[in-house]
Amino acid sequence: MDERIPSGSKIMDFVLGGGYEKEVITTLFGPAGCGKTVICMLCAASAARSGKKVIYVDTENNFSLERLQQIAAFDHGKILQKIVFLRPTSFAEQQEMFEKLKGLVHKPIGLVVVDSLGSLYRLELGKGNGAYDINRQFGRQIAYLNEITRKKNIPVIVTNQVYADFEDKQMVRMVGGDILRYSSKCLIELFNLPSGNRKAILRKHRSIQAGKEFFFKIVSGGIIGTKEE
Repeated sequence: MDERIPSGSKIMDFVLGGGYEKEVITTLFGPAGCGKTVICMLCAASAARSGKKVIYVDTENNFSLERLQQIAAFDHGKILQKIVFLRPTSFAEQQEMFEKLKGLVHKPIGLVVVDSLGSLYRLELGKGNGAYDINRQFGRQIAYLNEITRKKNIPVIVTNQVYADFEDKQMVRMVGGDILRYSSKCLIELFNLPSGNRKAILRKHRSIQAGKEFFFKIVSGGIIGTKEE
C-alpha cells in the first residue's frame, strides 16, 4: 500500500520523501501570505486528478477559482467537480461540520483539507467567553480529524495561523498551541522573506529528520524551488 500521496509540488515531494503521509495530520503553519493556501490547492488538485474526491473546509474564504485556473489551466473544471467545499462562518458551525465529516468520508475520498483550522477558534476566544469550553471543543475537532485519518487511511492537511510570543516578539507560536502540535505527525513552518521568496522548515516528521528546509517562490502554476543568498 502506498503510504504517501503526491503533494502536487516537486520540491515538496522531494523534501517529504514522495509526498504527504496517510494516517496522519499534516499541519502547515505560518503568517499570512506565506503560501499555505496555494500548497493546499496544489495537493487538492493532485488528489482530484487521481480520481478521488476532496473535502475542502475553507474557513477564511481563501480558495480562489481564479487561482485554481492558474494552477490547473487545462483541467480546473474537472478538478472542481471532485472537490466538496464546506465553508463554516463561526466556531459553532465548524464544530457541526467536523461532526458531520466522519459521515462524509468513505473510500472514494482521497484527501481532507482544512484551511485554516485556527481562525474561527481564535475569533471565538477573542469574544472572551468560556475559554475552557472553547479549548475542549477545539480538542474534540482535532480528535475528529485524527479519527478520520487513522481509521479511514485518508491524509488530512490543515493550515494554521501564528502569533507573536508575548515575552519574545521574535518568536512566533501556533494558534491552538500544544493541542494541534502534539496531534500533528508532520509539522511544516512557512516564512515570508524580505526577498519575496518563502522558506519552509520541516519541524516534525515520523520518518524524516526534522530541520530540513527549502526556499521557494509562488508562481502562477503553484510553487517552485529557489535559492536564497
